[in-house]
Amino acid sequence: MSVTLENVTRAVDGIPTIRGVSLTLERGTLSVLLGPTLSGKTSIMRLLAGLDKPTTGRVLVDGKDVTGVDVRQRSVAMVYQQFINYPSLTVYENIASPLRVQGKPRAEIEKRVQEAAKLLRLEPYLNRTPLQLSGGQQQRTAIARALVKGADLVLLDEPLANLDYKLREELRTELPRIFEASGAIFVYATTEPSEALLLGGRTVCMWEGKVLQAGATPKVYRHPETLRVAQVFSDPPLNIVLIEKTNGSVQYAGGVKAPATGLYANLGDGAYRVGFRAHQLEVARGIAGRHAFQATVTVTEITGSESFVHLNRDASNWVAVLHGVHEYPPGHVLDAVLDPNNVFVFDAAGRLVAAPGAM
Repeated sequence: MSVTLENVTRAVDGIPTIRGVSLTLERGTLSVLLGPTLSGKTSIMRLLAGLDKPTTGRVLVDGKDVTGVDVRQRSVAMVYQQFINYPSLTVYENIASPLRVQGKPRAEIEKRVQEAAKLLRLEPYLNRTPLQLSGGQQQRTAIARALVKGADLVLLDEPLANLDYKLREELRTELPRIFEASGAIFVYATTEPSEALLLGGRTVCMWEGKVLQAGATPKVYRHPETLRVAQVFSDPPLNIVLIEKTNGSVQYAGGVKAPATGLYANLGDGAYRVGFRAHQLEVARGIAGRHAFQATVTVTEITGSESFVHLNRDASNWVAVLHGVHEYPPGHVLDAVLDPNNVFVFDAAGRLVAAPGAM
């Protein structure tokens, strides 16, 4: 089975929410819709499900036009950010409910509920009601109900957003196993780059209703085609600095001048924007071949295994993530260091011209 959006647009009260999106999803694949709030992720899911009709363009299933076909006539299941279960029913009955609506025989219901419960590790809780479960168990129940339906297309709209950190980590590690075992088409929406990286599969980067780039998750992360994609796929936010390449040297905005080594060496003369993620910014002194900037600490956030050091440099705000505990007080001045082999370089139009491992 395949599902295709063919040059789809959608406008609500004349305001476009989806702009010329074309996507094809194949059976047994996981596609992660990654983008900030209001980037169009939920709108895409509603079009895939048949809950909304595109203003222009078509929705195809195995090449057949199903644009406008009601959701009840499609093989689709959806799990929302706010998990929805029937509070008066047991976990067993919650999972079984779509099968009972389909009129499946009792033996088949029993078999499929037990299979879904085993897959989602819910077997000990089948006789409990949702209010007797943790948040993670309730969300697993909602996912099990979607899977047991046997839908060809399963849509998960930020299903972990309302769970606490521990529960989110638990489900994040389980979901790839669940997806692989199911064999359906999965579409997973998230605002978090770390979630896309953990889930793997294919990532579709979205911004203001447009698909910016789609491809294998590691490739999109390591080789963002534009500055905007790099920004969408960076958390903490992407650090950016302007440079001017002239006669074998680079001049950074704010006055630092350095030899045009590393990725800068093959650039033509002109202006560029350099992007670097928090882990690509180091805090050290006197490292050969690196470019150093004096920066002032504004905040240091310590998580235990890592420290997020927020810096101000020439009216720009940068973030460095350092391993271990580092206590820098506000106002402390330190050297922020860049490796010219480990940055992304974009031209004036925001197109990628150099990336680590690409030159």
